[in-house]
Amino acid sequence: MAPSPTGNFHIGGVRTALFNYFYAKQHGGTFIIRSEDTDKERSKPEYEQNMLDVLKWLEIDFDAFYRQSERTEIYQDHIKILIDSGNAYEAEESNENPELKVIRFKNPNTIITFNDIILGDISFDTTELGDFVIARNITTPIYHLTVVVDDALMNVSHVIRGQEHINNTARQILILEAMGFTRPNYAHIPLIMSPRGGKLSKRDPEVIPTLEYKDQGILKDAFINFLSYIGWNPGDDVEIMKPEEILKAFSLDKVQKSGGVFNIEKLYWMNKQYLNMLSDEEFVNYLEPVKEDIEQLKGYNTEIFSRVTPVIRERIEAYKDIHEMIKQGDLEYYFNTPLIQNESLVWKQESLEDAMRHLKKVHHDLDSFEGTWDKETLKELLFPYAEEQGKGSVLWPLRYTLCGKEKSPDPFTLLEILGKEESLQRILKVIQK
Repeated sequence: MAPSPTGNFHIGGVRTALFNYFYAKQHGGTFIIRSEDTDKERSKPEYEQNMLDVLKWLEIDFDAFYRQSERTEIYQDHIKILIDSGNAYEAEESNENPELKVIRFKNPNTIITFNDIILGDISFDTTELGDFVIARNITTPIYHLTVVVDDALMNVSHVIRGQEHINNTARQILILEAMGFTRPNYAHIPLIMSPRGGKLSKRDPEVIPTLEYKDQGILKDAFINFLSYIGWNPGDDVEIMKPEEILKAFSLDKVQKSGGVFNIEKLYWMNKQYLNMLSDEEFVNYLEPVKEDIEQLKGYNTEIFSRVTPVIRERIEAYKDIHEMIKQGDLEYYFNTPLIQNESLVWKQESLEDAMRHLKKVHHDLDSFEGTWDKETLKELLFPYAEEQGKGSVLWPLRYTLCGKEKSPDPFTLLEILGKEESLQRILKVIQK
């Protein structure tokens, strides 16, 4: 995996890293990370660190790490070899800048054919490439030269990269053949496509720096599962596969030729499936980064929070949903008695008096109840009366009294979370009002 540290690690690069990692580990190979930082003006240490931080989050372990900026002397030696052999020469950069000299590769103008593991045989007429630049000067090599030298000296057997690099391959084969190097195997994986068509770009609203997906509450395994399935699948209907399962099942033969769409809704859906797999303790730990926001709610207390956690778990796909719940007031009523509007208490065509009559009956039954205070038992207690009088007639005013919202969990869940004392107080307060 050879990222250029000129920006934050893009999700396309992450997927390429995953495919390289799976292939190398599956075949007992060496997985190499090579920071291609020869662009001195645009390459930044913080971007390289961002890439390493992403790999650390995803637990993608590499066996070797190289930085091209530390290998300049090696490239200089190979530039001299090419010049001495007549395969490269010093030339004017352009007619506009005749005083600037660059190193150009002397193109033999041949047809290059290589077999791509995914795409099959690909041929290029290299004549159209002209004598292309391989170094800005003898001390400043550029991409096409450095990758060829590194691939050869690092014994790279397989180059697995995005299809946007196909056009580069012809140039690189010309250079490696001029140096007498052995061709690596090439596998160009499909592009990641935008939901709006075309290649996914940094301008697409779904695309954010990779670590921000982590900050949004996307779990590592869900992210790996999601990215791996863009352009690859195990060949069956299974959609949820943990990284260790993907590692065993991965095959370049099952990588598709055409691009796969980046569907952010699918990512959230997958994350939900992984959240469902967490233990109660793991889910509480998962909420830790947003716990402070919840604690700011009026009346917050830890006992109610522990009871409301299952409701949060049921309703969210990622942290965005918690923030939305807070914004819409869908958490505050658990901790703070809501304001009640008389007209909202009434079910359909019934009167306020009907609602009060039902609430008084419910209050009486709950007040005298001495059994286990959980939603199933409470449902058994109240449901016969609700079925007799009309479920909406009884349960709507009860639910609204407890939460003050037109949408919420069912009243039995609310009763269990709030507890007996708080539930009775809220019902009595509305009756008295």
